[in-house]
Amino acid sequence: MRSIVIIAVLVGLGGILFISGCNFNNSVVGLDEQVSKAWSDVQSEYQRRADLIPNLVSTVKGAAGFEQETLTAVTEARAKATSINIDPSNITPEQMKAFQEAQAGLSSSLGRLLVVSENYPELKANANFRDLQVQLEGTENRIKVARNDFNEVVTTYNTKIRKFPGSLFASILGFDRKTQFEAQEGAQNAPKVEF
Repeated sequence: MRSIVIIAVLVGLGGILFISGCNFNNSVVGLDEQVSKAWSDVQSEYQRRADLIPNLVSTVKGAAGFEQETLTAVTEARAKATSINIDPSNITPEQMKAFQEAQAGLSSSLGRLLVVSENYPELKANANFRDLQVQLEGTENRIKVARNDFNEVVTTYNTKIRKFPGSLFASILGFDRKTQFEAQEGAQNAPKVEF
């Protein structure tokens, strides 16, 4: 009689552990899919920006005497930024850093392009150029929102796999922490603006 009770308790505990493990696995798989979707949204917004650049460059090329070096820098930065592909299920800190550096290089080149364009009144008066500037600004805002959404989902995922008892199941089932977007080095310092 006593052995039957012990066996029943062990089977019950095993069943509870199994069901808990299944629920945890399903929950984390759902979060992992949300991370993948959020990463796809981030990439989609960066792709939108990359798609705007050829139009911006061709519009700027029409300005007589525009600095070729600036246009070349933008084109090269775009090529570098679009060449980095990351698997959302296995984003390493190194991959994220390389991706962010490439995107920062592109942002910097675009910033230089827009600053240099201030020296060309006929370019500033061009309706296509103004429209592209507005689209680019809107895209930068969309990128920020997509990055924030990605970080939010990654935080939820990472919290889930680090809390007890989820951390036990995560280590058994092979779920690892995901990497978030972080501010670029020096971003905490206000930029110096000189007139």
